[in-house]
Amino acid sequence: MTLAPSATTPGVREIDCGAAVPSSQPAHAQPASPPPPPPSRPASIYNASGEMAASTPSFANTTSSADKSVNDRKPKKPNSTVSDESESGIAHNDSRYAHLNRPLILCAIVAAISSINYGWVIGNINIPAQVIEQCATGPKTWTNGFPSCIPMNSTLWGLVVGLTPLGAWAGSMFSGKAADRFGRKYTLMLNNVFFVAGALLSGTATSIAQLAIGRFVSGIGCGVAANIVSTYNSEASTIRARGFLGGFQQLMILVGLFMSQVVSIGLSKAPLWRVLFSVSAAIAIGQTLLLVFIPESPKYLASKGKVEESRASLQKLRANLDISFEFDDMLTALEASQLDEALPRPSLWQVLTGRTERDLRHLVFSALFLMLSQQWSGAKGVMFYSAEILTSSFHLSDSEKKHIPNIAQLLTLGIGGIGAVAVIIGMNILDKIGRRTMLIYSSLLTSISAAVIVIGSKLDVGPLVATAMYIFNLVFQIGAGFIPYLSASELLPYYALGSISGLAAAVNCLTLFVVSFIFPILDEALGPYLFTPFIVTNFITFSFGVFFMPEAKGKPISQVTEEYQGPVRIIAGPFKRTANPIGSETPIAFDSQLSKDK
Repeated sequence: MTLAPSATTPGVREIDCGAAVPSSQPAHAQPASPPPPPPSRPASIYNASGEMAASTPSFANTTSSADKSVNDRKPKKPNSTVSDESESGIAHNDSRYAHLNRPLILCAIVAAISSINYGWVIGNINIPAQVIEQCATGPKTWTNGFPSCIPMNSTLWGLVVGLTPLGAWAGSMFSGKAADRFGRKYTLMLNNVFFVAGALLSGTATSIAQLAIGRFVSGIGCGVAANIVSTYNSEASTIRARGFLGGFQQLMILVGLFMSQVVSIGLSKAPLWRVLFSVSAAIAIGQTLLLVFIPESPKYLASKGKVEESRASLQKLRANLDISFEFDDMLTALEASQLDEALPRPSLWQVLTGRTERDLRHLVFSALFLMLSQQWSGAKGVMFYSAEILTSSFHLSDSEKKHIPNIAQLLTLGIGGIGAVAVIIGMNILDKIGRRTMLIYSSLLTSISAAVIVIGSKLDVGPLVATAMYIFNLVFQIGAGFIPYLSASELLPYYALGSISGLAAAVNCLTLFVVSFIFPILDEALGPYLFTPFIVTNFITFSFGVFFMPEAKGKPISQVTEEYQGPVRIIAGPFKRTANPIGSETPIAFDSQLSKDK
């Protein structure tokens, strides 16, 4: 931070640590020489948000002018610059230490409407499933060229349902490049084309093929939304709000899922289920109009050289706060990342095999495993097929199936609602309890709940099955449901984040496709033992949490990579920190030039 005259104390100048030093010049005098460059950064090459930090002379003048502009434009009030409660010199309104504020929340909500649409798409096919695939409300008839139902066997239905996560995998593959080219906000706008097209195809479907293509196209929108919403909210967030907004996306997905199931109660009859699919288009159009009013990501704008636009965007997100220090830190980190681009970049294979200066194999394994475990838990199977499972558990007759809403549909509605409540609870206690502890308890209780579902199904006690499914969704969503979304950004350094995030998204979506596709097949094959595989998979996740899970609570990425560098191994108990990378292969010094100041 450059030296700037203080508006509060004549003859005193502020420095970036908040201390005041006497000046021989009058307060109004201009310095005779250009301002010095920003003071050097801490020894770690990574800042608290996980980006590389270094001293950056090329941005010094820009940052200085930005800070001067802020000071000239908004005079400081007395006692508003230096805290009276401590000698740390932290400004009362320093945006680096802010939590949530109204502009940030509103922008996060607007961006997360895509996540609501994601939840709508994956949830709107659950309750009307038997009406569409089994013609539960009556034989197939045609009205104005549209059939009342599209009958198919369980295998084809599983494929139709599973094509949504397969489309999400395809969307996640190109979403990063699109966001870097068009920006986060405009990528979300363009992505709504997929939601509109998918909704129209599904809502007007006359054949299995058209319905399947519509679900796939909507899935592309889901995949793009999953990546870009989290990116936008992460780049817009303050450091203190990072944990809350990290779970915000999962919360909005569950809100969308719950909303779709509420509306499904009244729209599950033929031909109204077509309206249910078409609502996704209305959500997309509404969000596109709202996106016009929110700022673009400040980090994206700065990375494109639009420094003044970036500062204005950050100020909109930090209303009534002093952004000068945070803006300086952001520019410094971006300059460091540009310097890093001139260095050799590690390939995906080199990261996976530990051939970087810090061996990331254990951290990469952890990030990939968490994204795998989220989908093999069976939770999405509950979201997609709970109505059919409960219909079987309560032995509903054909006449009871025709009555809408029936008990299975009403219970399904509650399962969606309790998931949203669980995420809210998890978001508020995650930073207090820690990621590892939350994962351990969440996955263990999910495994136990799956066992109770099996017992209830075997004993043919419908209320016990329903209760266990409620508990299953509650304990899963409170921790294991959204912790994987935080894992890559909290465990991996900047130079490995892009390649591993793409691989993690692919693992997540492909696992969801497999689970969605085989779930109805397993239902027919296993009967009351349907949830037996998920007892095992969730217990494996519990074991991973006990023996392998790194703890990133309150740690910058530089500390995480130092503590957990090395090959995949058991890390339970006190961890011995290593000074050098572990492994027999010769490391490639991708960041060695940036760490010379250590």
